[in-house]
Amino acid sequence: MTEETQALEAAIRKQWDGVFIATPSEKKKFYLTVAYPYPSGAMHVGHGRTYIVPDVVARFWRMRGREVLYPMAFHVTGAPVIGISKRIARRDESAIKLYRDLYRVPEDVLETFTDPLNIVNHFSNEYERVMTQAGLSIDWSRRFTTVEPTYSKFIEWQWYHLREAGHVNKGAHPVRYCPQCENPVGDHDLLEGDKAEIQKFTLIMFQYGDAFIPCATLRPETIYGVTNLWVNPTVEYVRARVDGKEWILSRQAMEKIALQDHEVAEIGTIPGSDLVEKKVSHPFCGEVPILPAVFVDPDMATGLVMSVPAHAPYDYIALRDLQRKGQYTDIKPVGLITVEGYGEFPAVEAVEKADIINQDDPNLVELTQSVYTAEHATGKMYEQYGGKPVKIAREEIAGVLIEKHHSGIMYEFDIRPVVCRCGSRVFVKVLHNQWFLEYSDEAWKQQVKDHLENMELVPQEVRAEFFRTVDWLKDWACSRRIGLGTKMPWDPEWLIEPLSDSTIYMAYYTIASRIKHIDPALLTPAVFDYIFLGKESEGLPERERLDGMRKEFLYWYPYDFRFSAKDLISNHLTFQLFHHCTIFPKDCLPHGMVVFGMGLLNGAKMSSSKGNVYLLEDAINDFGADTVRMFLIGSGEPWQDFDWRNELVSSTKKQIERFAQTIRDGLAADGPETDIDRWLVSRMQNHISLVTTAMENFQTRQALQEAFFGFESDLKWYKRRLGQNPAGKSAMKSLCSTWVRLLAPIIPFTCEDLWKEIGEGLVSFAPWPESDASLVDDAAEIAEELLVRTVEDIESILRILKKPPRKVTICVAPSWKWEIMTLIAGAPDKKNVIRDVMQNEEIKSRGKEAADAVKQCTNLFHKLPSDLVDRIIANKPDELAVFKAASAFLAEDTKLEIEVIPADACQHMKAGSALPFKPAIIIE
Repeated sequence: MTEETQALEAAIRKQWDGVFIATPSEKKKFYLTVAYPYPSGAMHVGHGRTYIVPDVVARFWRMRGREVLYPMAFHVTGAPVIGISKRIARRDESAIKLYRDLYRVPEDVLETFTDPLNIVNHFSNEYERVMTQAGLSIDWSRRFTTVEPTYSKFIEWQWYHLREAGHVNKGAHPVRYCPQCENPVGDHDLLEGDKAEIQKFTLIMFQYGDAFIPCATLRPETIYGVTNLWVNPTVEYVRARVDGKEWILSRQAMEKIALQDHEVAEIGTIPGSDLVEKKVSHPFCGEVPILPAVFVDPDMATGLVMSVPAHAPYDYIALRDLQRKGQYTDIKPVGLITVEGYGEFPAVEAVEKADIINQDDPNLVELTQSVYTAEHATGKMYEQYGGKPVKIAREEIAGVLIEKHHSGIMYEFDIRPVVCRCGSRVFVKVLHNQWFLEYSDEAWKQQVKDHLENMELVPQEVRAEFFRTVDWLKDWACSRRIGLGTKMPWDPEWLIEPLSDSTIYMAYYTIASRIKHIDPALLTPAVFDYIFLGKESEGLPERERLDGMRKEFLYWYPYDFRFSAKDLISNHLTFQLFHHCTIFPKDCLPHGMVVFGMGLLNGAKMSSSKGNVYLLEDAINDFGADTVRMFLIGSGEPWQDFDWRNELVSSTKKQIERFAQTIRDGLAADGPETDIDRWLVSRMQNHISLVTTAMENFQTRQALQEAFFGFESDLKWYKRRLGQNPAGKSAMKSLCSTWVRLLAPIIPFTCEDLWKEIGEGLVSFAPWPESDASLVDDAAEIAEELLVRTVEDIESILRILKKPPRKVTICVAPSWKWEIMTLIAGAPDKKNVIRDVMQNEEIKSRGKEAADAVKQCTNLFHKLPSDLVDRIIANKPDELAVFKAASAFLAEDTKLEIEVIPADACQHMKAGSALPFKPAIIIE
């Protein structure tokens, strides 16, 4: 970024200082919110898109005359910054490198990061500074952090209501747990594995002498088909006393089991190689051998695996590999499930049909999922095993195994590794006396579903994902022992976890600038009941202030749209609907949500921990705020993924410079009005309508395409048509004013600077352009479209000529061909129209010539845009007059002699190919 651009942006930021503070007025409101950031590091360009897209929308509606609220706060609840501060305190090399080198935290400031609140304060201020640098039109008067006493009082009020409604209860549940932090952890607490889900395995206990060997499975119904166990001969296994019984399992498994409600003590070890070819037994499958398999991961479940080769592709492949070496050839798959589309042994059939070579084949994962899905969906157990559908048998058999055959439950993650921000590994732990939100409550789920039916969701496709999330949501561990945040009001030994205190803060924004002036001690639940629910009670303090807050809340709520990432549908975005439905009346429930795609950097997912980020401040300093904004908006619609590539951003910078120069040149125009000026002004009305519609539908990329390239394309033709003539003063003044305002939400710095030469005040508050139907000139637009297409055809022909041409003859179609085109446009079946058209006597009399023309016109009809055809039929151009009027332009443009004649007055053989809106072109 040049010093000139830097100075310009700084000057404009001063002009914007305080102007975006929103207050209730007579205007209609537009309230949008975005997921507030967790300020534990510097902003990167992915964050930039998250907050710039809503800013473009906010600026658009502000110019449409709405009172717009776009607030911002900082989410600092939880343990992430505590984990970070611990890593910095112990001089963790990767943490120090991340904060010192990537985030460029000064050494003296970094030394203070051993206090987590210093991390929060530093990056909160950095976020506000960089957001302001990016031109975000945020109302900063409403800024808060989630550890402020007033916010904690608000959270306490929320939780009293949730408990009163019966949605908060105590119990024992499996949670993601960090032993080092001694705390349950959520997505935002994790360095790796933030998408990890907890899976419930059935432990099937195989008898081995006086001990048990547990194998974890998600498919307990397949116990009848076990032919062997797999053990890793290179691993040293542990003998452990678990709840009084001896188990043999991996060391990692013993440590996991100890966290899951079991009394565990190590009593010895045994090499995996000693277990090979030993026998184990189970009542449901009899005696089976233990076979060697180095693919068995000691860190997965119990570290030993039961093998069901008839129904598990991996097991079949492993067994086949051994048998091809001549080993264990007496072991045969045991079928136990009938499945539509498969034979006796589905896994065997699937593997052989797919020509899977070995266990490393990448197609094996998908193949396994395919077999498992088919068996769960349509599978039925053999009659000797109960004859029930798999989905029913699975639960029933698991129950029998647990009740009568020593089986138990083990919880494990579906993906690994899962790592806390403190750097420690995360495990599944069964916590007791833990507070849970009962998202499993069917009545509560139905409330949310009923509201989702009426919500405006963008894009529409995410509606199904919301419903899926509501269906599978289980009880959620909502309390912690360690971290920052609000204490559970009725049980202060516990803290409310981060996702659970960030569900209705959109309501808090409406009062945030006012409530900070009230003593937190006065903020009883009754105070919030009055502000948000209108419930009167005696002794309410600061009544005048409370009335002001009540007025603000009623003006702004419900929020119009919430913007957030698609990966938050599975938690935050759905949680907030549950909480809103419980606490607020129906007329205060959320109106809509816009769901974002993900960000890539040079084709790879952005990750601060892995160093694959490009800081937003660096991008702004390198290219300028408007360039960053325009590139991010142009890289895809909000719900699409985007890819930041520096080499492409440079071209965006040049486009903005070109736009600014075009505006300055346009403002200097002083020519008289001409026909082409009327065309330009007419075209502008359509651009205004298209940009406005795109913005209303959150299609910010489409709006940019139309607002920037649509205008630029028209201007290119306009200047070409002018030739040496000066641009029209009136048309250019109108265009400059319109164009600058249409692009102001996207590149506000540039447009604010240009507006000084065009209008009064700030362009940020200038009225949005409105399309004027009286300025639409369909005849002029159609005439120019005809010229554009004809010039393109002439140029195409000229490019392939070998000899220099002298003359261009343009032959326009006769009226009877126009009649054919009109009949085609009105025909019910526009692909089979020959019979209908040939019923016209005048056309029929022309015989084969007419039949050929019908085919040609039909082909042309389907090639032209449908809206253009409609306009052509409604406003048939006088093609002869259009081309004669433009003959001087065409001669100058082509540097050739131009002749325009009716096709039926021309003897050249090509003249007969003239069609409506596509004249025959003869070049000599």
